Amino acid sequence: MMFARSHTDRRRPVKRAAILVFCVIAAGTPFHSHAYQQYGVQVGNKIVRLKWNRMPVQYYIGNVGIPGVSASQVQTAVDAAFTTWHDVQTAALSAQFAGYTTAQPTQDDGLSTIGFLADPQEPDVLGSTDWLIDDTTGEIVESDIFFNSAPVVPWSVAANGESGHFDLQSIATHEIGHFWGLGHSALGETQQVTGGRRVIARAAVMFPIAYSPGNILDRTLQADDIAGISDLYPAGAFQSQTGSVTGQVTKDGKGVFGAHVVAFSPSAGTLIGNFTLDNNGAFTISGLAPGPVILRVEPVDDADLDSFFDDPSKVDVNFTIRYYGRFAIVPPSGSTPQIQIQVTPK
Repeated sequence: MMFARSHTDRRRPVKRAAILVFCVIAAGTPFHSHAYQQYGVQVGNKIVRLKWNRMPVQYYIGNVGIPGVSASQVQTAVDAAFTTWHDVQTAALSAQFAGYTTAQPTQDDGLSTIGFLADPQEPDVLGSTDWLIDDTTGEIVESDIFFNSAPVVPWSVAANGESGHFDLQSIATHEIGHFWGLGHSALGETQQVTGGRRVIARAAVMFPIAYSPGNILDRTLQADDIAGISDLYPAGAFQSQTGSVTGQVTKDGKGVFGAHVVAFSPSAGTLIGNFTLDNNGAFTISGLAPGPVILRVEPVDDADLDSFFDDPSKVDVNFTIRYYGRFAIVPPSGSTPQIQIQVTPK
């Protein structure tokens, strides 16, 4: 049995204290999932979804605090973030605090360790999540999360947030999404500013650029987050009471790789998105409420492509936004017929 360490997420503050997240998958690739972006690893001649296969997952808290945030406060914030994911009724998740440890995150020691750690090479990085993967099964066997103990902007565990400080629970909620195996959502809008981008709208905790310091909205999951985790770890009536849309995005008769496809349900008021992840431009979005949805196709041109894709050079962003010309009708516990959406070059 061999293991492969994948570095999944680095978070850093940029201009106006937004957070830019880099997703670098050293041993994994985006998985053509039914909802959201997940990751897969090559096992034999197929790609399997990267996930935990045994529950509960045990995690440890590093016994290191920083001024204003003790190790026990880290544990409280992390436990609250795990509870946020556990509370998704349509997902079967279980994680358990196993105690404090002197081990550091990023060590391949069999312990899933979460805590503060200084990053001497990149002192402005806020946090990082990585996996240890069984490359014969795709199973996650260890995942470590660290929060940089010397960030540009200080940390807070205040119940209602703290002006000028990044909220540890909010950042932990995003990182724990990666811990479970989720990638990034592209449901958000940013504005270019000197030195980076700032968020002007977002519809997922897993969007790769976070709110400004002092904001605690990322403590609450949104529809895209819930669809992604439920698709990866389905439970209850998720599969029987939701449906999916499938289709193809083409330009000049050829498939478009890396297009972002969004389904809006007027009845549920939810947005759920996915990408076209093959050269044919195929996409599937599941976890949708049955009934009509509006489909929108857009280029991923307002964020760093390596936040979403292992090989950004393959992504086509040279097309204009396009809406599907009619409602797509999502059946319960099923999928629409193949939907063809043609986009035009910019």
